[in-house]
Formats: sequence, C-alpha cells, structure tokens
Amino acid sequence: MTALPTPLVSTDWLADHLDDPDVRILDATVHLAAPEPGSTQWSQRSGHDDYLAAHIPGAAFADIIDDLSEPDGGWFTKPSPARFAAAAGRLGIGPDSRVVVYSLDPFWATRVWWLLRANGFDNVAVLDGGFRKWTAEGRPTRAGAESYPAAGFVGSPRPQLFAELAEVERVVESGSGACLINSLSPQDHHATQTNSYPRPGRIPGSVNVFVGALLDPADGTFRPVDELREIFADVLARPGRKVTYCGGGIAATGDALALTLLGEPDVAVYDGSLREWTSDPRLPLEVG
Repeated sequence: MTALPTPLVSTDWLADHLDDPDVRILDATVHLAAPEPGSTQWSQRSGHDDYLAAHIPGAAFADIIDDLSEPDGGWFTKPSPARFAAAAGRLGIGPDSRVVVYSLDPFWATRVWWLLRANGFDNVAVLDGGFRKWTAEGRPTRAGAESYPAAGFVGSPRPQLFAELAEVERVVESGSGACLINSLSPQDHHATQTNSYPRPGRIPGSVNVFVGALLDPADGTFRPVDELREIFADVLARPGRKVTYCGGGIAATGDALALTLLGEPDVAVYDGSLREWTSDPRLPLEVG
C-alpha cells in the first residue's frame, strides 16, 4: 500500500493519480445556511445535486447528512463505528485504498477526513483548494452518479480523537487538561453579532482561531505551515491536548487538520460543540 504524502494533496497530485486503481475520490459537499433573524434554526441541504451536475471524474458522493451521521443523534453527530464502517465500505474504502476527499466548502471534506482517522483509517487526504480550485484550473468534470466496488472497511476506532461533553466540562471547571479552541469567527467568539445558538457566547477559557483565516483567499488552499504556525502561536505555546469546537463539529475539523499539519500529537474535536453546550442552561458561557 502506498501512503498519501500529507493530510493535503494538490490538484496536480490528484490529476496525476485519477486513474490509479486504489484511489477513492469522495465529494462531501453540503450546503449550510445560517438562521434567519430571530431564529436559531440552521438549514442544511445535501450537495448531491451539485455532485450529479459536475464532479471530479470517478468520484463517489459521501453523504454526511445521512450516511456519515448518527440518526436522531442531533446535528451532524458522529456515527457509531459500525455505522461508519458500513458506509465507508459502501463507498469502496478497503484496507489498501487511498482516499481523497473534496467539497465546495473545504470543511465538509475535513470532516470526512477526521471521521476516517477517528475510525482508524489514516491513508486519507483532503484536496487542497477543493472543487473550486479544480474547476478554476479548467480540469475535467463529469455529470451523473459514479461509485466504486463495495469493500470491507477495516479500522480500529480511536475515541480519543473526539472530546465528549464530560471532558470539556472538566476542562472548564479545572481550567486545565486541554486548550479549548473556538474555530468560529471573532464575531461569533465574542458574541457581538446576531446569535445563532440557543444562548450567546463561547465556552469559557477558549482561544479563538478562526478557521477561515487558515485559507489563502486567492485559491482556497491552506496557508503554508510557517503561516499556520504563526496563526496558532498562542495555542502552540500551551502544552498538552488541543480540543477544537465550532457550532456543530464541522469547521472545528479544519483547525484540527491544521494542528495535525503542525505536528500536534494530541488533537480532538468536540463533536457536540456549541450546538450541545448552549442547549444546556447549566453550562457556563463567556460573552464579549
């Protein structure tokens, strides 16, 4: 089995390996719309129609909303290991596969990347710049549905890659045990704009590293490692575990990927994020 070079692969790399028999390309596009004024109800829409209209040749569609989330578990709740293994097998991911994930908004791709790693599968990368960069470069696309032969997914779950509510509570109560990183915008972090969650604010003690700042605005690729290191300087100066969160565990995986690029050995995503935290009135919040 040939290992992928890093958690990111370039459009040039993928173009050179489109026809490799062990490569599995996944389109993970989802559309998410913020609540209307006066509401905290987000809306979500599968990117399957976009995929059918145009996708990278050979790509299968990875359905985050249904197949790769736990039914009735809440907003994009991580699936059980058994549910995930079944979905990954249907996508054709076997022990010798190399998986490349892309999407329109890159953080749906990083979500699938993180789910695969959390389920013990490491030979996966995100297409740097995603579908927007691919099409901007005039590279080929196809319409209609495609799929890979079903496979037996093999992976040993790594529950430590997700932080549960109890762990985050302990960190807040003790002020130690992990560095909490809010991946949302500074406006969301300080709760200075219309609130999108049941209660305004951030988890106490959080550091803000806006996931949007990690991308080059010119082409949507992740910034070079030296620039990422500067962006995460405050976080990297703090020893120990790093726990990222956002609204529902999606954008947080972008910060998690960047921290992985920077060599951080103990990174977790708080899957419940603000969706869960702000729904419980007993849990504290900071504002301003």
